[in-house]
Amino acid sequence: MRVGVLGAGAMGCLFGGLLHRAGHDVTLVDVSVEQIRAINEHGLILERDGEVLRIPVPARFAGEVAIAPDLLIVFTKTLHSRAALESARGFIGPATTLLTLQNGLGNAEIMECFVPRERVVQGITTFPADLVSAGRVHSLGPGQTKIMALDGRVTPRLEEVCSALEGAGLSCEISPGATAAIWEKVAFNAALNTLTAVTGLTVGPIADSPEARDLARRIAGEVVRVANRKGIEADLAAVLETMEGALAAHRGHQPSMLQDMAAHRRTEVESLNGAVVREAGALGIEVPFTEALYLLVRTLESANATA
Repeated sequence: MRVGVLGAGAMGCLFGGLLHRAGHDVTLVDVSVEQIRAINEHGLILERDGEVLRIPVPARFAGEVAIAPDLLIVFTKTLHSRAALESARGFIGPATTLLTLQNGLGNAEIMECFVPRERVVQGITTFPADLVSAGRVHSLGPGQTKIMALDGRVTPRLEEVCSALEGAGLSCEISPGATAAIWEKVAFNAALNTLTAVTGLTVGPIADSPEARDLARRIAGEVVRVANRKGIEADLAAVLETMEGALAAHRGHQPSMLQDMAAHRRTEVESLNGAVVREAGALGIEVPFTEALYLLVRTLESANATA
């Protein structure tokens, strides 16, 4: 399968690198000169399961991509989705399927502006990855990927995408409950990502703090309550189980929001806590803990912008 990966950060490199290693024709697409140069000159360095892999996957600017992929996986932050897809218009072909495995809410709806609904696939992945330096990614353990076509149909292309991810070691399943899984991941990230961002702590110290763990559970509960009120069968017990697993297994992990805060970059908080706050407001539901973390992250972002 010919695969494009739009957004060659930690997750884009993990997925693109493993798909290339599994024999697919993969191109990483990004805007970072440093990232593209490092990958093209030295190969993508992927540290995983005690191995250090050097994967010769090509990296390009969007304007350099001439051939339409069968599958374009979008791994940019939600706030960059529309601009990234605009840059990719020239190589999104009439048969290209778009797959979003991004954090947050609203990504699939953006994709519908670029291809017909039947060519949009949404999903989640729990594989963790950190960008160590330009061209070098560290993956911290196992995970799972769930996908489903936005129109709810299981097509040969959807099965082909799932098989490709599964064959690359990315543990994929077609799940009718993908929308619920997306909300469950929002609950997970709205809790843990924001806590690491406002405290400056990695996952380990959060795991060691009873107060932080309690706050994370409260935020997750608020997010799931909003999803349930919308008729989405998100499961709080599943979120808390995933959270406990991450707290135990990924202690050294620096979530993307923590990395963004340290680098004075805009975070994904608008598509996580911010989106939940807006959905809750429309439903007349109060989400005080989710909103408090949202306001704290926005405060720190503003401070970083003027520093």
